[in-house]
Amino acid sequence: QPSTSRFSRPWFNTQPSTREVTSYQSGGIPTWDTAIGGGAGADEEAEAQNQNQWETRLPMRVDIMSAGAYLLGPVTAFFLLAFETQNDYVRFHAYQSALLTTPMILLRILMALLHLPSTLQTLVTVVFLFSIGSMAYRAYDNALHDGLARHHIPFIGHLAERWLAEE
Repeated sequence: QPSTSRFSRPWFNTQPSTREVTSYQSGGIPTWDTAIGGGAGADEEAEAQNQNQWETRLPMRVDIMSAGAYLLGPVTAFFLLAFETQNDYVRFHAYQSALLTTPMILLRILMALLHLPSTLQTLVTVVFLFSIGSMAYRAYDNALHDGLARHHIPFIGHLAERWLAEE
C-alpha cells in the first residue's frame, strides 16, 4: 500500500516495473558481444546513424562553417564541398549556397555587361547581399539553437537535399 504520509516520495515507483531492464545503468546485467552491448553483434548501420552530427573533418565549429558557406558565395561553397566530407549539415548549406549565389553572381555580371541602369544593378546587388546575409544567419542560428534544423530555400533547398542524399 502506498504511504499517505506527507513525507512520501511519489517519484519513487513502489510498483514493480513491467518492462524488462536491459541497460546496466538501470540495474540490468551487463551484456558483451551483443548488439545491445555494442560488441561483435552490433549493427554497423545503427552505429553509422548514431554518428555525432556535430563532428566535422575541418577544425571548425559546424555553425560557423555552415554560415561561412554563404559568405563568399561559390568560392566557400565549393571549398566546403571539396574538403568537408563528413558533416551533412555543412554540405547541405554548401550546396544551397552554390545553387543560390552562382546564378545571382552571373545575373549581376550580365546586368553590368548589358549596361542596365545603375539603380537596377544596385537594387539587385542589395537583394543579393541581403539574401546571402539572411541565409548565413539562418544557417548559424539553426545550428546554434535549433539542433541542426535545415532551412530550405524554395526549389533550391530541395535540390540541395536531393544532391546530398545521392552522395
